[in-house]
Amino acid sequence: MKVVLSVAGSDSSGGAGIQADIKTIIANNCFAETAITALTAQNTTGVFDILNVSDVFLKEELDAVFRDIYPDAIKIGMVSDKSLILAIAEKITSYNAKNIVLDPVMVATSGAKLLSDDAINTLITKLIPLASIITPNIPEGEVLSGMKINNSSDMEEACKLIANLGCKAVLLKGGHRVNDSNDLLYVDGKLIWINGVKINNPNTHGTGCTLSSAIASNLAKGYDLETSIRRSKKYLEACLSAMLDLGEGSGPMDHGCLIKEVMFND
Repeated sequence: MKVVLSVAGSDSSGGAGIQADIKTIIANNCFAETAITALTAQNTTGVFDILNVSDVFLKEELDAVFRDIYPDAIKIGMVSDKSLILAIAEKITSYNAKNIVLDPVMVATSGAKLLSDDAINTLITKLIPLASIITPNIPEGEVLSGMKINNSSDMEEACKLIANLGCKAVLLKGGHRVNDSNDLLYVDGKLIWINGVKINNPNTHGTGCTLSSAIASNLAKGYDLETSIRRSKKYLEACLSAMLDLGEGSGPMDHGCLIKEVMFND
């Protein structure tokens, strides 16, 4: 069995972060490992508190993982502190990690910035150059490219600018700001549109975490980058199509929908 390491924060509501990553990795037939960067008190209506781990403890987590069950791929989610970003960069470099999928969570759905300028600069200079692929949404793409993104042509230009930061590939997610379900992959100097199916489901908590973890899982299993993304989008569409409806806000998806089709009748 292939192994995928998630480096991210815990979501107490179970819809995003480490919890979504674990569910996604299992559903994509890989073994999940974790290095937790933060604890959060949150539910479908919002985030109420965040407690970061120390950079020393995060290094201990990563050492423990790499020295025993070496991962075939790594998904990196939200890391809100400069010292934690540096710790991750140090360890994945020293252990020569491969298949690194970075979801650069920097901007909240409301538009509020989640990282300080100092942390963003560290992410750009230290972590993005180590990534096999980064998966920004439109607001994050605007921060990384330094330009406004209002249409598909803007997405194409932004992808090229983001790639100049040193990552091997960019998947810029269209979303509701530009289009509903079509993402743009820029790799090896080529622009490739990855079209998806629009799912009319307001419960989208954790979609970014889920997509990036699924991509890491497929890369771990040996699929090429474009195939990994296409397979991951189909999995995400299945999770949304299950129409799970929990909580009072934007609820989670059903990460186990495909498992239930095979294993259960209830």
